[in-house]
Amino acid sequence: MRAGEVQVLKEQSDVVEEVVDEVVHAYHSGFNKAIQNYSQILRLFSESAESVAVLKVDLAEAKKVLGARNKQLHQLWYRSVTLRHIISLLDQIEGIAKVPDRIEQLIAEKQLYAAVQLHVQSTLMLEREGLQTVGVLQDVRSELTKLKGVLFYKVLEDLHAHLYNKGEYSIASSRLSERDDEVPTIAAVAFSINNSQPFSRRTRLLKVDNQIGAYGDGSYRPSSVDGSSSFDGRDEDGALEIHDEATLDEHTAAIRVNGGDSTPKDVKIVSPQIPTWLSCSTPDEFVEAMRKSDAPLSVKYSQTMVECLCMLGKVAAAGAMICQRLRPTIHDIITAKIKGHAERANYSRVGIGQAMQAGTTGLRYLKGQLESFQLSKQKRQNGISLAGMLLAVSPVSPVMAPMGTAQAAAKELLNSILDTVVRIFENHVLVGELLESKSSQQVDMNTPKSMAEINWNPDAEASRDTGGYSIGFTLTVLQSECQQLICEIMRATPEAASADAAVQTARLAKKGPSKGKRDGSEDGLTFAFRLTDATISIPNQGADLIRQGWSRRGPNVLQEGYGTAAVLSEQGIYLAASVYRPVLQFTDKVASMLPQKYSQLGNDGLLAFVENFVKDHFLPTMFVDYRKGVQQAISSPAAFRPRAHAAATYTQSIEKGRPVLQGLLAIDFLAKEVLGWAQAMPKFASDLVKYVQTFLERTYERCRTSYMEAVLEKQSYMLIGRHDVENLMGLDPASTCLPNSLRPPNMENTATDAEGVEIELEISDLLINLRPIKQENLIHDDNKLILLASLSDSLEYVADSIERLGKACARAANQVEENNNQKNPHHARMSSAPPKDLVSFAEEYRKLAIDCLKVLRVEMQLETIFHLQEMTNREYLEDQDAEEPDDFIISLTAQITRRDEQMAPFVAGIRRSYIFGGICSVAASASIKALADMKSINLFGVQQICRNSIALEQALAAISSIGDTVQLRLDRVRTYYELLNMPFEALLAFIIEHEHLFTAAEYGSLLKVQVPGRDIPADAQDRVTQILSH
Repeated sequence: MRAGEVQVLKEQSDVVEEVVDEVVHAYHSGFNKAIQNYSQILRLFSESAESVAVLKVDLAEAKKVLGARNKQLHQLWYRSVTLRHIISLLDQIEGIAKVPDRIEQLIAEKQLYAAVQLHVQSTLMLEREGLQTVGVLQDVRSELTKLKGVLFYKVLEDLHAHLYNKGEYSIASSRLSERDDEVPTIAAVAFSINNSQPFSRRTRLLKVDNQIGAYGDGSYRPSSVDGSSSFDGRDEDGALEIHDEATLDEHTAAIRVNGGDSTPKDVKIVSPQIPTWLSCSTPDEFVEAMRKSDAPLSVKYSQTMVECLCMLGKVAAAGAMICQRLRPTIHDIITAKIKGHAERANYSRVGIGQAMQAGTTGLRYLKGQLESFQLSKQKRQNGISLAGMLLAVSPVSPVMAPMGTAQAAAKELLNSILDTVVRIFENHVLVGELLESKSSQQVDMNTPKSMAEINWNPDAEASRDTGGYSIGFTLTVLQSECQQLICEIMRATPEAASADAAVQTARLAKKGPSKGKRDGSEDGLTFAFRLTDATISIPNQGADLIRQGWSRRGPNVLQEGYGTAAVLSEQGIYLAASVYRPVLQFTDKVASMLPQKYSQLGNDGLLAFVENFVKDHFLPTMFVDYRKGVQQAISSPAAFRPRAHAAATYTQSIEKGRPVLQGLLAIDFLAKEVLGWAQAMPKFASDLVKYVQTFLERTYERCRTSYMEAVLEKQSYMLIGRHDVENLMGLDPASTCLPNSLRPPNMENTATDAEGVEIELEISDLLINLRPIKQENLIHDDNKLILLASLSDSLEYVADSIERLGKACARAANQVEENNNQKNPHHARMSSAPPKDLVSFAEEYRKLAIDCLKVLRVEMQLETIFHLQEMTNREYLEDQDAEEPDDFIISLTAQITRRDEQMAPFVAGIRRSYIFGGICSVAASASIKALADMKSINLFGVQQICRNSIALEQALAAISSIGDTVQLRLDRVRTYYELLNMPFEALLAFIIEHEHLFTAAEYGSLLKVQVPGRDIPADAQDRVTQILSH
């Protein structure tokens, strides 16, 4: 037992020893190495301590040696410092000496910003202590002074060209290669560095003009500058400050690169995002901002040029010179634009024959103007030229009409010029804001006080800092030039004062109408300019400006004409209509560009001038001219004379020969022409509509006079004026043939067929009771009846035309009102009230047309009664059968046929049906009622009356527009008289079967009249009454 335990313990001891052996074997070598390293470290420390002790002894000995010669060493150190400073100055002098050549090279490469950078840096270095007294640098300093002037005028030259879209990086220049039918747009994003005020929020959508005209000589010619120019807005010092020596070393290095030898190591690596004109510039805050900016190249270039002016301290000088050159440059641009239009127009006419050119004006007018009025290129079948007749009363020539070629040409020309001016003003807004921003950062202004005394800018301080240049001044000059252009187009002569509108109207009214006036011009028409701009005084700069190529011509120098006559075939006051819309659009675009502080400038200026001119001169002139035209149209002997050779059949189309009276046709033409002016000038539409209402009122009175001359003291006219007759005629089913009118609800025709027959009988009875009819109470002159028929159709035509115009005006007014809700209120147009007045005038014309038709209808009915009343004056006891109707029937039928043939060309078929449709019912009633006045009649007499009825039926049936009612009505007459041939018992049987065919009185008349061979019992009347009473 114990032996086993000993054995186990021994085994365990062996295991432990093996583990310990492994551990000792694994870590023994590392432990030994660590002990060796530690011993080595101790040895090195001991050696270092010994070396330090030796070094201390050596340093002590050196101190003793050096202390013996301290003063001599101090002199050597001071000399070495001086030599190093001299070497540095010589290096700087060497670099500065190369700067003028480098600047000229940069100018030649159009790296103006880099040249300005180098000039400013070099100027600052020359002001450093130590370089001011170096004599060799005096020539360099003089060269830099000259180069400053050269740089200034070169920058100003590029900025000036860029302002007017003539520069290399202008919007228009960058788009010349695009197709003509494309209209590229860019959004010009305002950019500012350290700007004290934000730029305006405005829409910068620029429509690029694909046609770049030749401009006047606006170049600058840089030459030597003596440095004494009073344009210097500030001294050179202060433009760029260097605060520490490290920064100076950086600038020195930059100068060495830009002004030293052109070695490969000096070439700078430029980011492709940096604009080309900044590729040689030294990186700074502005260059970095340009690299990161997303603005278009044109905007970046403007910012670069302004930055150059700011660095040169020439903001005020640049502003003053831009102001001085603004007006003549704009004048040259407008003139060149007009010349370009004239050249293109002349080129387009190459190869066109003289014969075609001779007819161009008339054809364009007939297609453009008369076609819009549905009156184009047609002649009446009687050979009268419709266009010639209408043009005879129009106060304007065809090309000057609202849609004439002169109006279109003037509008196209002005749109093109104003678009160019808008793009130029876009550039001026950007540059003006940049200059104002930069000028606020400069101090120590040297600008003469005379430049600051300019009152067109709401911010006078900003205007003074920019040498008088501001957005307000630019807008004033641009609008003034555009105003002079408009004056030339309208042949208006600006004078010191404007004539009062009332005096002007009175003066024009005294003038006799002359065809020479039809170009729309008025000799002696004057008005005052409402835009003025200040004269900029720049003393002692004449020679300097002339040397630099800047004209001394000031803003107020009278300009020569623009040459619009080469483009416009005619000029005159009536072109104000084509001027209004382009000016309105121009004002809207300008207002969207203006910064907030200039927003009030958009409420006045060119638009106000045009509106005042239209209100004070154009509208009064137009009113006088058209009033004369209206007077001529309605007072002419042929104005209300139906044409003798009208078309054989009536037609609704004016072009195909609808015989509208010339006076009314001319009035309709003039009304449409005036409303054409209203469409061109929406703001004055209400005034022009009032003119039309005045003309229509005068014409209505003239039509009423003609109507009264035809119907005065005639029985038919007096009858339709009676209230009972008017009500019955309104209820008559035949009234549906009348033109549409605004009748009261109780006047609307809602009667059934039976009720319609009753109404016809009631009207017939009313007219028959007027017997005897006298001939002097009838219209026996057929010419008057034809006039009434033609007047009715003409009035209806004009009423329909006026109604369409009223609805069109209402739609236009609603559209304008919707647009006004979305825009500024200063473009308010007309209200919706005037169109309602036009509709009311249309109703008045239509009512008079209806009265003409009613008179004709009643006149024919009275004429029928006049002839048929002869039946009561004779006895129908014929001894033989007559072969012809009675003479009065022959006369009546001949009269009906003749009048129908005469009226057929002047009224529509449905209107003829109304005029002649009342004859049959009256004739039937009169024929039946005539039996009551007869004492006796025989068989031949009955046949005679039936023959009369047949003849009348045939005459009425020849009128195609009358329906089957004629036969029904007159068959009833023949049936009635044929009852006289029946025996009494047969008559009773007929009455029993047809008791409602005739009235009791009519059946009674059959019994009362004596018929040879017929026996009537004594109680015959009682028996008939008994039958009818059931």
